Amino acid sequence: MGSVLDRVRVRAAPSPTGPPHVGNAYIALFDYAFARKEGGDFVLRIEDTDAERSTRESEEAILQALRWVGLDWDEGPDVGGPYGPYRQSERADIYRRHAQQLLETGSAYRCFCTRERLADMQKLRGAQGARPGYDRLCRGLTPEQAREKLDAGTPFTVRLKVPLEGQTGFEDLVRGTVVFRNSEIDDQVLLKSDGFPTYHLANVVDDHLMKISHVIRAEEWISSTPKHVLLYQAFGWDLPTFIHMPLLRNQDRSKISKRKDPTSLLWYREQGFLPEALLNFLALMGWSTGDDREKFSLQAMVQSFTWNRVKTSGPVFDMQKLEWLNGEYVRSMSAEELLERILAEPYTRRFDQPAEKLLQVTRLVQERIKRLAEFDEASRFFFEREPYEAADLIPKKHDAAFVRDALPAAHALLKDLDDWSAEPLEGAMRDAAEERGWKRGALYMVLRVAVTCRRVSTPLFETMQVLGKQECIARIETALDWAEELT
Repeated sequence: MGSVLDRVRVRAAPSPTGPPHVGNAYIALFDYAFARKEGGDFVLRIEDTDAERSTRESEEAILQALRWVGLDWDEGPDVGGPYGPYRQSERADIYRRHAQQLLETGSAYRCFCTRERLADMQKLRGAQGARPGYDRLCRGLTPEQAREKLDAGTPFTVRLKVPLEGQTGFEDLVRGTVVFRNSEIDDQVLLKSDGFPTYHLANVVDDHLMKISHVIRAEEWISSTPKHVLLYQAFGWDLPTFIHMPLLRNQDRSKISKRKDPTSLLWYREQGFLPEALLNFLALMGWSTGDDREKFSLQAMVQSFTWNRVKTSGPVFDMQKLEWLNGEYVRSMSAEELLERILAEPYTRRFDQPAEKLLQVTRLVQERIKRLAEFDEASRFFFEREPYEAADLIPKKHDAAFVRDALPAAHALLKDLDDWSAEPLEGAMRDAAEERGWKRGALYMVLRVAVTCRRVSTPLFETMQVLGKQECIARIETALDWAEELT
């Protein structure tokens, strides 16, 4: 059965129990793209029924991270909406009423088993080779027995009464028909002894009351969906359309986890990944444009979005590909925009530099960085003289004598050069190499290390132009002193 709702309504439902997970953005991206393509609503719901682990700090971090990547929502805890509250911790009475309704219709029952009894039972089932799950002891209690325990104040949970025979199935929009034998479905806890719901009850009740038409989530929830189907049936509600996206996976095909790859969206921001590049990459993890494009905007994804191009095989979260894609975005923007993006984040210590110099430096390093956070390291030598070894001045297949000849010659020519721009600088050094029979590459290497303190740098003569004559001459004179130590 599919959704009978006329308007597309989807929801992202992160749990605020830690740093915002990249998987939150992954699923929210598909929520967003589908809702915007269909002119529907994108709802953000906070699933904070885990009172011990949920925090408002984590919730705020999730909201900020999703805003950073560029996914805005139509309804949520911060913007309100007609179906609030949008925090599950504020909806406890709603869940208790619905749990009571299930008890009254016989679709659920009270379980009075203690934690100790449940733990012992699981050990015994494991030793017997039985499937994990509840042995349904309290399902067999008579009404009188249950009433006696209630009157005695015995704590209880509320469990779903799963049919003992038959099958429960559903249609997944991207996977087709999925069926489970009821004998494989546990009598899941719906309401905990503290009165808070489990994911299963809260999820179903909220999706129905918030008129969610399409439930989009990761494939790890497929095994839970029959329980949800049974709950919809118990309440007499129409099913939404289910869509289970492939899990993001590590290189070894295991589920992506912080033990093997960074999973916090905050880490990706701190490392200087662009939000549009990260969304582009996440889109490629589960979907394709149909024309082999690998670089596309969020708007382009929305315009061409269709579920028949979702890839259900587990995509590998390839950090090298993400860095490559991010580099493509870095190189495609203007130097002005790139600098603005760099300065908007805490990636650089160069705020005290003149804007024009920062822009000139940005133009030179833009081709050499893949992430915004690399700007600082790539540009450091423009702003400070870095330490290096005297031996670094010696080019390959040359010796100290060459350095002691080349550096003074370059110094003498450059000191008297009036036009300190890249073309005259290169011309002067090229002529010097030809007059003396030197290889230009060797002369340029000596000069590069003297001026940039590195053997690999941005283009030499453009770099010298940005550094300016006074600074370059001073650095060459320092190198002359270093050269005296060479043997």
